[in-house]
Amino acid sequence: MNLNDGYDRLQEIIGHCYKDPDLLVCALTHSSYRNEKHNAADYERLEFLGDAVLELTVSEFLYKEDPAMPEGDMTKIRASLVCEPTLAYCAKELDLKEYILLGRGEEKTGGRNRESIISDVFEAIIGSLYLDGGFECARRFISRFVLTGYRDKIGFRDSKTTLQEYIQDKGYELRYELAGEEGPDHNKVYTVNVLINGTVSGTGRGSSKKRAEQGAAYEALKMFNRG
Repeated sequence: MNLNDGYDRLQEIIGHCYKDPDLLVCALTHSSYRNEKHNAADYERLEFLGDAVLELTVSEFLYKEDPAMPEGDMTKIRASLVCEPTLAYCAKELDLKEYILLGRGEEKTGGRNRESIISDVFEAIIGSLYLDGGFECARRFISRFVLTGYRDKIGFRDSKTTLQEYIQDKGYELRYELAGEEGPDHNKVYTVNVLINGTVSGTGRGSSKKRAEQGAAYEALKMFNRG
């Protein structure tokens, strides 16, 4: 991919043309790439800022969305929306992993598919938008990519339990099946299918079998919700 063309496409998807394109580059730069290329900065400081903007935006949204919602419920929903697996899922709409700048070692060990990196970059993008376009710019991004359909996403944190309860009520058979794994032993990426009555109903990928199973369960829950 030509980097400049890639940045242009990503800006179109994000819906913001950066006044300072270096902010976008920084948001996409992993420390391993910085170390190899001797770049001035990676995304970690922007991630710190983006995390704060994300939490505030989600908190404000929930506060206004349902005036009767207790504080405890708001806290639980916010935690589900800003957790690593949910943000990595939200990043799929951006195809964000394709734009991350990784060092060769990190690339070889599966870093491009690692949820922790993808979610960190997602938060760094939020931080870069805040600096380049202000709070409203960052809020629009969060509203579009995190808060849209948020009720479908709040179950992501423990999708396996939710799916298990749903399946028990229906009397269906549920099992998880390892579909593949890649990368070295110390840094594998797993692909898991969830089968309901013998039919693949969702597929997930993750840095552990448990995370992959959560992703597969979430995809199955979305299918049932659509039905």
